[in-house]
Amino acid sequence: MTQQVKRAFKYRFYPTDEQAAELSRTFGCVRLVYNKALQERTRAWYGEQRRISYIQSSAALTQWKKTEELTFLTEVSSVPLQQALRHLQTAFADFFAKRAKYPRFKSRKKSRASAEYTRSAFTWREGKLTLAKMAEPLDIRWSRPLPEGAEPVTVTVSRDAADRWFVSLLCEDTINLAPATTASVGIDAGITSLVALSTGEKITNPKHERRDRARLARAQRELSRKAKGSANSEKARRRVAKVHARITDRRRDFLHKLSTRLVRENQTVVIEDLTVRNLLKNGRLARAVSDAAWTQLRSMLEYKCAWYGRELVVIDRFFPSSKLCGACGTVVARLPLHVREWTCECGAVHDRDVNAARNILAAGLAVSACGDGVRPQRESSRTGRSSVKQEPQRATAGFPRLQAGEEVKRRY
Repeated sequence: MTQQVKRAFKYRFYPTDEQAAELSRTFGCVRLVYNKALQERTRAWYGEQRRISYIQSSAALTQWKKTEELTFLTEVSSVPLQQALRHLQTAFADFFAKRAKYPRFKSRKKSRASAEYTRSAFTWREGKLTLAKMAEPLDIRWSRPLPEGAEPVTVTVSRDAADRWFVSLLCEDTINLAPATTASVGIDAGITSLVALSTGEKITNPKHERRDRARLARAQRELSRKAKGSANSEKARRRVAKVHARITDRRRDFLHKLSTRLVRENQTVVIEDLTVRNLLKNGRLARAVSDAAWTQLRSMLEYKCAWYGRELVVIDRFFPSSKLCGACGTVVARLPLHVREWTCECGAVHDRDVNAARNILAAGLAVSACGDGVRPQRESSRTGRSSVKQEPQRATAGFPRLQAGEEVKRRY
């Protein structure tokens, strides 16, 4: 079986001096229009309790182009400017639906420089992409081919902090569902091991940031010695950005390979609903948690399961996966992080991470088969009494956070 999905293919390209200048102007205009529209919406809401729609923002953009101080907006393609307003509209829709925080202003130094072109603003002919306001096609390095017969629907051009240029082509693609299998796996995220699987396997944490920590520290020291705003300072900043880009690229590549393997080998994948934002508040663990990139791994598992016809189950973050004995169901009172192996009262010896992964799998399969609220009765090691009276406050409450077949948005 197959299914049609929209899939983005990202490539690096090398612009000419004229193309780089045109794109840099476009990035600046996109940022200005976004910030100015956000300022107007904020002023209207807090000053007049009035909402401004996308249509009103678009009409305001037309008036801004007629003013003397903003007449330069007419020098770039109008499509990326309109797309910036659409993105702002989406940001406000997510905010009012309580899916995101209030939209923030774009910074020239910190925000991602990008511009989105729809079909009317680029030409795709014989495998060559030419953007509006440009005479020559982009020099794209085709690291992998596009699907046969596929044509871009939208094109997003971006430049990262290391001054690398990328183009992302959103296309309609046909994906073959993976062959059905009876295998299932529970995944326990960690730091010592990146993940522990219910099969007993532990995936070693590559620790990409730690491997390049000395190189990064040296580049940052050199940057701190340069005069701010100087040409040498810009060169040093670019060297720091290149080290960060190297770390990010290697981490993403590893997570893609791991997530693809887990999805291909298993029909059901069960993970925990970790609150990474709260874990980052721990000063001792924040750096290691960031380097592990659990949120990025979860995102990859989400859309790949949706693509290939797999089921992803997310269990509640308060489920006591580490403290629960997989043999007798007893929950230990206390299990410090430094304890990596423990013995239950029933005599079972557990590896902390593997036991947690097996408990996660069991809970996920129970939810998949019977629905929410599945929880075995057990005895507490503290009291020796049954924990039936704790049943209304289920450890498994809120298990099915994701359902198979849900639509997953893919950025690239």
